[in-house]
Amino acid sequence: MSETKKSLTDWQELTQLSRGQRMVVERVRIAEKDIAIEGSFELPQLARLELEDQIFITAFVRSHGSIKEMERIFGVSYPTIKSRLTRIADSLEFVETNPNPSKSEILERLQRGETTAEDAIREMERLK
Repeated sequence: MSETKKSLTDWQELTQLSRGQRMVVERVRIAEKDIAIEGSFELPQLARLELEDQIFITAFVRSHGSIKEMERIFGVSYPTIKSRLTRIADSLEFVETNPNPSKSEILERLQRGETTAEDAIREMERLK
């Protein structure tokens, strides 16, 4: 069995065992570099999904988000695809990619001359 197929089989078994429960990884190894890191790491949200949902999301990304293509791949209707996407999306926490800066961050940018006083005031008002 190839290394890739073995890894996939191991991952499938792991997801079946965990059944979506929180899992903590304590050791990570980069095989090509023979480097290991130990600590306490939580798996990313997508890795915690059921295997079938991971396959579904992979197909969705590979089809560039085309629901018509998803209908063809899975042989189900548009409402079924939308319903499953909604269910998966509802199970994921949204990660803010552009959080509002804190008051101290705004003041530090002002002090460094990276923003104007007017812009800093506007940003501070949005924090209220």
